[in-house]
Amino acid sequence: MEDMLRDAFNIRSHGEQSFPPDFIISEDCNIGGNVFCETGTSAPNEEPNEEAAKFYNLLNKMNEELCEGSKYSKLSFCIRLFQLKCLGGWTGNSFTMLLEFLREMFPFAKIPQSCQDMKRLIKYLGLGYDKIHSCPNDCMLYWGDQKNQQSCHVCGKSRWMNSNTEDVNTDEGGAQLRKKPVKVLRYFPLIPRLQRLFMSSKTAESMRWHNDQRTDDGLLIHPADSLAWKSFESKFPSFASDPRNVRLGLAADGFNPFKIMSTSYSTWPVVLVPYNLPPWICMMQSSFILSMIIPGEKGPGNDIDIYLQPLIEELKQLWSGVETYDVLRKENFNLRAALLWTINDFPAYANLSGWSTKGRYACPCCAAQTCSKWLYNGKKFSYMGHHRWLDENHKFKFQRTLFDGTEEYRGAPEQTVGSEILFMLKDINFSYGNMNQPPITQTRRRSRDESDDESDEEDDPNEAELWKKRSIFFELPYWEHNILRHNLDVMHIEKNVCENIIGTILNVDGKSKDNLQSRLDLVDMRIRRDLHPQVLPNGKYRLPPSIFSMSKKEKEVFCMVLKDIKVPDAYASNISRCVIFKDRRLYSLKSHDYHILMQDLLPIALRCCMSKNVTSCIIELSNIMKAICGKVLNVDELEKVQDRAALTLCNLEKIFPPSFFTIMVHLVIHLPHEAILGGPIFYRWMCPIERFLSKLKSYCRNKRYPEGSIAEGYLEEECMTFCSRYLEDAETRLNRPSRNAGLNDHDLAETYLFQSYGEPIGKLEIVELDDISWIQAHRYVWSGKDVNDEIKWLSQGPNRVIKRYSAFLINGYRFHTKYRERMRRTKNCGVVVNSSITSYASARDSNPVEGNVEYYGLLTDIIELDYYGRWKVILFRCDWADVNTARGIKKDQFGFTMVNFSRLIHTGQQLMDEPYVFSSQVKQVFYSKDPTDEGWYVVLRNTPRDLFDMGNGSRDDIVERSETLPFPEQNLDENIPSTSTQYQWVRDDVNEDIYE
Repeated sequence: MEDMLRDAFNIRSHGEQSFPPDFIISEDCNIGGNVFCETGTSAPNEEPNEEAAKFYNLLNKMNEELCEGSKYSKLSFCIRLFQLKCLGGWTGNSFTMLLEFLREMFPFAKIPQSCQDMKRLIKYLGLGYDKIHSCPNDCMLYWGDQKNQQSCHVCGKSRWMNSNTEDVNTDEGGAQLRKKPVKVLRYFPLIPRLQRLFMSSKTAESMRWHNDQRTDDGLLIHPADSLAWKSFESKFPSFASDPRNVRLGLAADGFNPFKIMSTSYSTWPVVLVPYNLPPWICMMQSSFILSMIIPGEKGPGNDIDIYLQPLIEELKQLWSGVETYDVLRKENFNLRAALLWTINDFPAYANLSGWSTKGRYACPCCAAQTCSKWLYNGKKFSYMGHHRWLDENHKFKFQRTLFDGTEEYRGAPEQTVGSEILFMLKDINFSYGNMNQPPITQTRRRSRDESDDESDEEDDPNEAELWKKRSIFFELPYWEHNILRHNLDVMHIEKNVCENIIGTILNVDGKSKDNLQSRLDLVDMRIRRDLHPQVLPNGKYRLPPSIFSMSKKEKEVFCMVLKDIKVPDAYASNISRCVIFKDRRLYSLKSHDYHILMQDLLPIALRCCMSKNVTSCIIELSNIMKAICGKVLNVDELEKVQDRAALTLCNLEKIFPPSFFTIMVHLVIHLPHEAILGGPIFYRWMCPIERFLSKLKSYCRNKRYPEGSIAEGYLEEECMTFCSRYLEDAETRLNRPSRNAGLNDHDLAETYLFQSYGEPIGKLEIVELDDISWIQAHRYVWSGKDVNDEIKWLSQGPNRVIKRYSAFLINGYRFHTKYRERMRRTKNCGVVVNSSITSYASARDSNPVEGNVEYYGLLTDIIELDYYGRWKVILFRCDWADVNTARGIKKDQFGFTMVNFSRLIHTGQQLMDEPYVFSSQVKQVFYSKDPTDEGWYVVLRNTPRDLFDMGNGSRDDIVERSETLPFPEQNLDENIPSTSTQYQWVRDDVNEDIYE
């Protein structure tokens, strides 16, 4: 507890430097003293400064017993109890009621009277925030030189509410009016929060992890491995010379703080992510730094730069450096920090970058070279032309009829560098504030003769409004040199792409991209004549079914696969609840549901109800998303993925109508390159940020002041996060194990052979093995390759009385026996074991070949063998599919592995059968039933969510360290016809749609 106080106030014990640098603790004072002395002088009667007074006040509370004989002091009791409040999400009133009850029960204990009293006691352990008034129209902040202004110098609006909304405070001086500001920005200063990371003995070492402990093996595991990080260090070697200098990411997004979603209100937090930390800490919510809360009711839009001014000023100061104490090195140093990039969804991308993400040039990566076409009937832009990324002699570039009716001779667009952007922005004039925006006029209908003809495609992009403003980030002296300034959010891109696919293939009203308007656009473009709408005598339109159209029966099969599938624990939500079998559609899917569908379940559901050319393209698209979403990336592989992404999108252009290719579908082409620049997506997408915003939303208890309620809740959580680092004997958010982490007792693990130690779950049974099972289990342990002579000498056979479990946690997996989960909606009994075997070409072959064979099984029993108290072993008994013959395993037309458990390799009832394996040998898989082939199941792999394998410094272990194994790579040249004469646009076996 004393270490926590000293780290919080940067007050060192004897022999260490104290804060402020010009003062040290007097040598003749004890630990409870309150005397600060200047260096080399004596001032026994001098009063302590403000920081020291806070420190010694809390130190006295720490030394003050809660009650006689208690092991807790008053301060430690308050911290532990307040930690429970934050952990359990208790309200202030309920916490006060608890304190009142405790005071009645223990009248001699020194317990605070209310929640507010406890907050006042421990508030100095946390950090505060500043309230900065803003113009109601977002024109300016009353900050800096303009702090004392009473009205906006831009629009003239008063900073105060009307007098009828003011509060009247009655005191001894009479009635006094207290003015209320219309809008208040709550800003959390960054510098003291970064300084505390180095002043705390619990975090100082982690802030150097990227330099001292990171494995540099050429793979992308951490942002420090990325090209953007290394390019920044080469550009600014003085910044890179000290590994303690902080690299930051900035995320911003809005949310409705009220649970009543019909209420239009948007609060915008801005969050900072320190990337110096190791992967397992970096993206934890406890590591995020809330920078500010921008007030509603409406989002700031392009005026967000007004609110970012305090942060930009601090970042400028941090670029020069601030003096900070490093508790690890016991020295003061010049702390510097730099902003690497921003993380945001696509609308916020426009607000932060200044680029307009709507219209003809919506792609910020292609910029003025964006290839788009206006669809007159669909009344939107289509973004095709992905054959620009193919080789210059690729056949697709010259196939007009299979694409949008044009040949493509251009190459891939080049990235615009920061200096070029600044040159384009030099003439941009932008006035902040809602009152200064041009009025929204009704746009006239586009004429077919004035746009999107051949000459319009060559328009000078300088004539278009490409930039809306000059981003405030360019005020940072290094921002123009960052090669990745704003990240494309993979989470929302993946969601929108998957939503497009599902809505189109299921023909969902309002979601399908294949409708009457899209067919009329085909008529305008003079392509795919077989799909043109046909006018019936009654005036209605008949739409020939496209190649991706599904019959009623096929839609039912698609929904049945998703309805019946069971996934492992903590893998995904129960997607079967989102399937409406009657209407043959999906509903209420969240972003993570689309993530799971896009990367795993969608190809499995389509393989048995969709044509081969469509399914193979979607499988390839799934492989691309998997490749860029892995925790471990290989630059060479990503360059291949870039080529595959171009080819896949080109083949999708031959299948889906132009209306399918929204800007979000187009952005897929840029994701592999951004992964090369920025490293793993895990650090650069909105998934962890959205979860953090959801947590901030839970702090909103006072609906009248949502931003203030959120700010106070965050301060409490931030304070308890700091304190919890020192509460080693209490459960906190930092040391709370994940759901499937298992036990971590090193001494106990030493008694288990073959690293089979884990955490059993459920009821323990003590049973006696039968003779056959006893021999099978003991034989498998005896034949283990790692057993040395001493263990063989000790092992005279295990005790016949064994322990039996129904569930087990090991290596981040949760395993259940088949019997345990018979009534559950999860499937945790699927296992796979990789075994090395020796094969011979013939009986006379003298050169055997070593190979690996994967055995797939269903877990039926978990036992613990006891070698009479000396050694223990956990074994899994499984039903193994026959992988030696075609009756038990096969590959389908897309390369998926399929197994049949009605054909087992053995029953386990014979003495020579081998049903057992070590618990440490297995990995988890799950199976999807094939509705078209009775008894067969498709194999899908699962990987632990919270494990980070940092490697051994070699590139050879990339396969073992891959987070998600992709589906088999599809040969699109063979699966999809390459000429218009071979291509079939219409399905003859599906009923057509009729439109009025």
